[in-house]
Amino acid sequence: MEVARSGTRLAARSTRALRPTTCLCLSARPFSALNRPEPNYPGHVPLTRIERAALAVGSGVASLINPYRHDLIAALGEATATPYFIYRLRDAMLAHPTGRRILRQRPRISSKTLDVDYLRSLPANTVGRAYVDWLDREGVSPDTRSEVRYIDDEECAYVMQRYRECHDFYHAVTGLPIVKEGEVALKAFEFANTLLPMTGLSMLAVTTMKRPERQRFWSIYLPWAIKNGSRSHEVINVFWEEELERDVEDLRRELGIDQPPDLRSIRQRERLEKKRLKEMRTQGL
Repeated sequence: MEVARSGTRLAARSTRALRPTTCLCLSARPFSALNRPEPNYPGHVPLTRIERAALAVGSGVASLINPYRHDLIAALGEATATPYFIYRLRDAMLAHPTGRRILRQRPRISSKTLDVDYLRSLPANTVGRAYVDWLDREGVSPDTRSEVRYIDDEECAYVMQRYRECHDFYHAVTGLPIVKEGEVALKAFEFANTLLPMTGLSMLAVTTMKRPERQRFWSIYLPWAIKNGSRSHEVINVFWEEELERDVEDLRRELGIDQPPDLRSIRQRERLEKKRLKEMRTQGL
């Protein structure tokens, strides 16, 4: 009988001991728009799955309407990069000695970290000169890239930031301008090289091009992008800051990138031909 009472008292104490834990579990709220966890790095905005999906759809539609809204393209890139694709790109860096060094040092590309005047003094055949000449020709600067906000993993957020800040180097090495045709062609190259969904989705902007531009994309630039993007080394592993004085043709050969036909020259010839035909019609010829 005494043993039975002791067992009952122990059971009662065990039950009382469990009650606070049960209450704590019931009172804990899951992650929601009203109950966000602390940010993982400065500027980080944790998103629920619903918010991430809404961001992807909204930024995707808006960037298709206006492909020059880089903030929308950046948001689309972050919303669609997780949970798989940005980790794949991070793992590609970890598997490469230069990629690992970039992840350790975490360099940033901006007008504060690059001496633009020095780059202008480099020989014309160097990577740095090709880069700064492209910036001057297109009227852009290294400071136009948005900060990553919506990727939860702090290291993967840096990988996305690095990809974003290196984008103009990809333009410079390929020679593609920042007109709609050039951007879509480069996004096709990046998709074949990085597999980031945003770069593939951006190719939908081809539907907003004029007919001659679409024909050029399908016949010239898309085949070039698939061939070069898939066969070249992963461009995320290039330590561009260390390649500035290198011969740009030598770097292209090492990466396995052939320059596409000069899009600016093609577009200029078309404009001149249209102007000539218009003058001939005006003169009644």
